[in-house]
Amino acid sequence: MSSTHKQTRPHEKHPQFGHLPLSTSGPLDCALVGSALCNSPHFNKGAGFTAEERRTFKLTGLLPQNIQSLDQQVKRAYQQYSTRQDDLAKNTFMTSMKNQNEVLFYRLIQDHLKEMFSIIYTPTEGDAIQNYSRLFRRAEGCFLNINDVDRVHEDLAQWGEPEDIDYIVVTDGEEILGIGDQGVGGILISVAKLVLTTLCAGVHPNRTLAVVLDCGTNNEELLNDELYLGLKQKRASGEKYDKFVDTFVQSARKLYPRAYIHFEDFGLTNARRILDKYRPQMACFNDDVQGTGAVTLAAIMAGLHVSNIKLTDMRVVIFGSGTAGTGIADQVRDAIAADSGKSKEDAAKQLWCVDKPGLLLKSHGDKLTHAQIPYAREDSDYKGTSTSDLLSVIKAVKPHVLIGTSTQPKTFTKEVIQEMSSHVDRPIVFPLSNPTRLHEADPKDINEWSKGKALIATGSPFPPVSYNGKEYEVAECNNSTCFPGIGLGCVLSRSKLLSDKMLVAAVKALAAQSPALKDPCKGLLPDVSDVREISVHIARAVIRASQEEGLNMETEIPEGEEDLEEWVREQMWDASYRPLRLVSKETASKDAKGQLGSAGVE
Repeated sequence: MSSTHKQTRPHEKHPQFGHLPLSTSGPLDCALVGSALCNSPHFNKGAGFTAEERRTFKLTGLLPQNIQSLDQQVKRAYQQYSTRQDDLAKNTFMTSMKNQNEVLFYRLIQDHLKEMFSIIYTPTEGDAIQNYSRLFRRAEGCFLNINDVDRVHEDLAQWGEPEDIDYIVVTDGEEILGIGDQGVGGILISVAKLVLTTLCAGVHPNRTLAVVLDCGTNNEELLNDELYLGLKQKRASGEKYDKFVDTFVQSARKLYPRAYIHFEDFGLTNARRILDKYRPQMACFNDDVQGTGAVTLAAIMAGLHVSNIKLTDMRVVIFGSGTAGTGIADQVRDAIAADSGKSKEDAAKQLWCVDKPGLLLKSHGDKLTHAQIPYAREDSDYKGTSTSDLLSVIKAVKPHVLIGTSTQPKTFTKEVIQEMSSHVDRPIVFPLSNPTRLHEADPKDINEWSKGKALIATGSPFPPVSYNGKEYEVAECNNSTCFPGIGLGCVLSRSKLLSDKMLVAAVKALAAQSPALKDPCKGLLPDVSDVREISVHIARAVIRASQEEGLNMETEIPEGEEDLEEWVREQMWDASYRPLRLVSKETASKDAKGQLGSAGVE
């Protein structure tokens, strides 16, 4: 993939908001000198330190004489990156760079975003997680142990003062990126998600914390590997597991009361349950449940605009009713309810969920998960109608929208797409399963079978498709266009909760950026290369929704929309070198000592 794309540089900062604690204008206080400064990824500039900084911070004998710009450093780093023999080696190179120079790491990705996204995240990050114990060089993040619950509070406390942490990503490693139970290696998904929050929304990297809850693992390969670094025991469950999770949550809330907690890649039986338990208590989020649902709903809204169908009239079939599928169902249901005034129960009647036994029915009883129950249909409505396979359901429902989260490849067959196309003018078809080998259908086949009528979005990037000489862009339902902006909005507003209304506001803000609104041949969602601008719009919408519901604890939020936008921009961390100002260690903050966030503990 081409690496020539250059992401839009950050907008000029506005001094009127330079007094804010998260302001990104002006110099950075730094108490480190000499080799300690060069060893701090937060402050290190390598050959980019100015002549004055080299004298002030005792670096003159530690660096080559030629002072280089960040652009020159990026050029050198990209040349080094390009020599790595495979994607996993490139991922490892980037990890090393992150541990040496934060600004250079993020700037390199920004300048080559299209090329590097799959290296720093899925699918290559999945390979890195599977090989975590074999590639291990330096610990990053916080490791909590289910056999040592009494130490959870103390172990979390070393990462900063109450006001120092804004964003926590936590996983138990049970269901990682479609590759299953990876035990302690799950720490890397927490790290990767935080990289995306910084890259895509400017959440300050030294104010974040990656956490893994080591509950053991049911992965026999890991249990039998002498190099495996996690607990060598079967994965805990039940009361012991719940107590561990709760101890973490309560400790995190007490230690870092302003932090937003992002749950990531928990197993099917726990993800929704944990989210439902803590969501009424604090600002928290699960990307597998809510993020996937939000970005998919935004794509649906854009598709409905193109096809001229109202949200309250559409019929949706979701094929694959696990965490992602039911998360999407919930987001769509809640949006229908908000738009129409219907109850959630009535809104749910516009969705048909299909899983291994076919259409979910009330008679499936105990086989239904907690998240599936609201979408189970009355058996009497389908007496004499086959509901055991997808094609039969399509014939019965005649949906406008078909969503795949099944991880069952090639299940959106020619017959399925043709049947759907025979009932609606512009079928909306989203094969979202990842990685690409698991997608339900190839976009070019969907386009061909629907005779160019289908509006398509996928879970991975695909090239444009064509029919009768006309080209159509394939949108990618990339959660990274959505969850970072939501998190930024919660962080800046210091919202007590992340409400349904705030999520719907985020979805509408993302949908409003759809290129298809201006040209139906364009993608239903904006490209990830524009993600920082998208995040500004999403954060602004989330902040306003938080204010409308009285959930914001930040009271100095500007009233005007233009001022709010600049207020948001000023507090977004940029991959650029800021001047350093020497301060004494005696009076320095933990930030000035380089002791905040995941990079702060050696």
